[in-house]
Amino acid sequence: MSDDETRMFRPGEKVPESGIYECTCGESHKAFTSTDVKGHTFSPPPEHCSGIGWNLKEPTHE
Repeated sequence: MSDDETRMFRPGEKVPESGIYECTCGESHKAFTSTDVKGHTFSPPPEHCSGIGWNLKEPTHE
């Protein structure tokens, strides 16, 4: 597992790798995942989520 797969990314940081990211609330609910593109900026988790950032769940193809 790479550092990016275990690192939490905060809103406003640049997305290091295109992929599906899951919020850090730990609930594993599908509603709080985000597909992000490398170089874009992470958005805040949804309003009703207690998470404070994003973890890479599954990398996507470039």
